[in-house]
Amino acid sequence: MKRIVAGLAAAAVLLTGCGPAPTSRATQPGSPTSSPTAPSSPSPTTGSLASLHALESAYEDVIANVLPSIVQINTKAGLGSGIVYDSAGHIVTNAHVVGEATKMEVTIATGGPPREARLVKSFGLGDLAVIKVERPDGLRPAKFGDSSKVRVGQIVLAMGNPLGLSGSVTNGIVSAIGRTVTEPQETEGSPGATIASAIQTSAAINPGNSGGALVDLSGQVIGIPTLAAVDPTLGGGTAPGIGFAIPSNTATDIAAQIVKQGRVTNSHRAALGIRGSTVIGADGTPSGVGVVRPEPGGPAAKAGIRAGDLITSINDKKTPTMAVLAETIANLKPGDQAKVGVLHSDGRTETITVTLGQLPSD
Repeated sequence: MKRIVAGLAAAAVLLTGCGPAPTSRATQPGSPTSSPTAPSSPSPTTGSLASLHALESAYEDVIANVLPSIVQINTKAGLGSGIVYDSAGHIVTNAHVVGEATKMEVTIATGGPPREARLVKSFGLGDLAVIKVERPDGLRPAKFGDSSKVRVGQIVLAMGNPLGLSGSVTNGIVSAIGRTVTEPQETEGSPGATIASAIQTSAAINPGNSGGALVDLSGQVIGIPTLAAVDPTLGGGTAPGIGFAIPSNTATDIAAQIVKQGRVTNSHRAALGIRGSTVIGADGTPSGVGVVRPEPGGPAAKAGIRAGDLITSINDKKTPTMAVLAETIANLKPGDQAKVGVLHSDGRTETITVTLGQLPSD
């Protein structure tokens, strides 16, 4: 299954219904009693309606409290979403929402004309960015939760501007945690962003949702919706109910570094230190990652990996594509020693031990 960015919304859209309907746990009716004077227990219908109304009320409260912290970001290339990070006007979003733009317009949920904003810094390899609104009055910072405490089955809401429909909300559950997913390569030799410990959700994520908020029922942001899966059997269409979000702990860590220091000084991510691309074998299937260029002085170069080498495995796990290699490295730490399977251009095979470095900020 391929993965695509849930990024910029086009100007013209085709609207289709999506997203699961709200569900609730029905309150079990009380046990029947033989006493003719005892009050009757609630019927299953009454109990179910009460439970549904309670859940509905919880949704309404969360939306009312969180939606004012979600903004729409417009660039010349399209639009996306963002989350108000602080009262100074900083907004966290996806790097692919910002793209190449250094200036953009932000529309806040409380209304009014668009406000000018500028890019503070993008962290492309983690698909995160911080922008700053020049006039921050009226901005309401969101409350960020601890994504390490997210549970599978937890009810969540995705808030953003899908397909340009401002302030839209979809609901679902946390389908899985700890996923590692990679966005498509935008340029040859440059890997797409890899998201470690991603949150998988069934809440509908569409173009324009990127950079918005995945929120729990306590009103805390636990993730930033970023990717939607693509189903090849649907002709490349979005696979219903499979979306991915950057964990809030990752987002707030990167955002804090950018706000305080103007750049990312510690990505906490391991790096092999190569520019590479997927190589297709004679049988038409991916056979490994061809090294286009090892970063000068980087971990791979120091270990003896050269341009033209083919990386076939990391720690005995096959790496047929650049995406698999990036996902494998993302699950390791800076300073770890990795056993890299290499096929040299002269036909020799070798396992080389590489001490991993740190993923750079740019």
